[in-house]
Amino acid sequence: MDLNHGLLNVWTQGDWVIRFVALTLLGMSLASWIVILLKVLDIRRYQTLARQANGFWQCADLAEGLSSLGPVQDNPFRQLVEQGHEATTHHRDTRAHLHDALDISEWITRSMRNSMDDTTARLQSGLGVLASVGSTAPFIGLFGTVWGIYHALMSIGVAGQATIDKVAGPIGEALIMTALGLAVAIPAVLGYNGLVRANKAIVTKLSRFAHDLHAYFITGTRIGNTSANSLSGKAR
Repeated sequence: MDLNHGLLNVWTQGDWVIRFVALTLLGMSLASWIVILLKVLDIRRYQTLARQANGFWQCADLAEGLSSLGPVQDNPFRQLVEQGHEATTHHRDTRAHLHDALDISEWITRSMRNSMDDTTARLQSGLGVLASVGSTAPFIGLFGTVWGIYHALMSIGVAGQATIDKVAGPIGEALIMTALGLAVAIPAVLGYNGLVRANKAIVTKLSRFAHDLHAYFITGTRIGNTSANSLSGKAR
């Protein structure tokens, strides 16, 4: 690369505004890639937990089913089972509480809904960073371009030379800021869209699991299973 042109020249010849814009874009790019990497790891872990949840209904009892779901920490499928079981036991074994006005079905639904809301909030954490970077980075880069072109034209005017070879270099270097803004924004937008789709798939699986759990805690049988459920241990 010619050291007289390109990114190095933009940095060395630019003023504090250009350098601040470049550092801002660099920080935004690092933040978006860190969020994308961490969220991809989270999604892969949730997908593994979802596959483990498929074997829950083949267990002999509730205790074995809980063990099959994997670790306790940050496991939304296990949390659903624990919340549903706790709500069922609490509703049936207590009296003279405000929740007694609710039937057991509604009480279990509300308890598991709270668990699902917490999981959804964790899945969506960090997406705001990607949305902000994707929507603002092009304009920040454009601001750097406008500022760079302004100073390039001012320098050309002071020099009194406006030939194409004198104009093309400084303006082309200023346009690099727009390219940098796009280079930061495009991965953030693509990452945001991909993560949103993956989150929806996980929430869908979680909702189906919660629906089956609700039926089990109410009737003792998984929905759609007309024979005796393999979870012979009652949630009562």
